[in-house]
Amino acid sequence: MKLFEKKASNILSVLGNPFRIKLALALGKQEACVCHLETLLKKRQAYISQHLMAMRKAGLLNTRREGKFVYYRLSTSAVIDLIRDAAAIAGIDPDKLPDLENKGTLEQCVCPHCGKNDNPLSKGATSLELVKNR
Repeated sequence: MKLFEKKASNILSVLGNPFRIKLALALGKQEACVCHLETLLKKRQAYISQHLMAMRKAGLLNTRREGKFVYYRLSTSAVIDLIRDAAAIAGIDPDKLPDLENKGTLEQCVCPHCGKNDNPLSKGATSLELVKNR
């Protein structure tokens, strides 16, 4: 198999999982950390991380670290274009795709971007430190 077919097949295979399409749509407009995605998508951190790893390995995601938080973003907007094209081929109006826009700050999220609440975890404290300080 030629390199093109192998790489294209891998990308289509990775995006063949419905949850990964949800993740791509959630990351379509801005980056997010796993805790943010956990709150937004109502799934466990381990489940989300497994899917993010597969998407990253396929070259669909880029990451950056800020302290103990890793932020994920799509490597290219072409990922969303591909999903929209797949919807059109399936006879679904691409404008009717779920709006999983990253909703800015989320109350239950502990990342620094959402840490405008008084959650000590958002300010860099660890769970172990919180237990010790009780």
